[in-house]
Amino acid sequence: MKKMLLVEAKLYLREWPFLMFPVVLPLALLVVLGLSIPGMNEAGADGQRYVDAQWPSLMALLALLTLVCNVLPAVLTTYREQGVLRRMSTTPVSPTRLLVVQLVINLVIAVAATAILIGGAMLAFGAAAPRQWVTFVLVFLLGTAALMAMGLVIAALAPNGKAASGIGSVVMFPLMFVAGMWLPRDAMPDALRTVSDFSVAGPFAQALKDAWAGHAPQPLHLIVLAAGLVVFGGLAARLFRWE
Repeated sequence: MKKMLLVEAKLYLREWPFLMFPVVLPLALLVVLGLSIPGMNEAGADGQRYVDAQWPSLMALLALLTLVCNVLPAVLTTYREQGVLRRMSTTPVSPTRLLVVQLVINLVIAVAATAILIGGAMLAFGAAAPRQWVTFVLVFLLGTAALMAMGLVIAALAPNGKAASGIGSVVMFPLMFVAGMWLPRDAMPDALRTVSDFSVAGPFAQALKDAWAGHAPQPLHLIVLAAGLVVFGGLAARLFRWE
């Protein structure tokens, strides 16, 4: 497992310009939209500034969804197209081990991207740090793993890179919507908020916001995230094919 992690990490580093996309785009949006949207530094009804609890969390989620829906599936489907997976199938490497390695590597990238975004929000807008750092980190790791399990399902189903890109886009934009990227969850109708609560992305966004603001995440949201990791992780392992 360790050797496989090192090899895959080296392969990822060779494609570092491609990996900059999930970092540069959200960071650029954070700065551009943050400077153009009025009231970013004004306290809302809950006493929290939008730039503190809402905006950095949403941009971090955008970075994660870009990574999950575009980068992760593209890597595995490219391996499949190039025959790399077919050659792996003749070795003792199991599909589960390969998927776990991909999840770990992308999790490290996600941590780095999120740290850059949080640092950018602090430097550019004076955003406050998460008030519950430990809870924030635990929620982040759980939610990111659950989202990446969804990305692994896309990689398992897509026959090639173009299909992975198309499926990823179809999945990404609805998840962005239910996470509150365009319509805040607080402003959603009850029926839509219920859908959001069970979408993985919605509970993840809300749990990040709660931890950032110093509140305990709702148990339902943590249960949905844990269930998403188990269900989608199991589906990815079951549906994965070498070629």
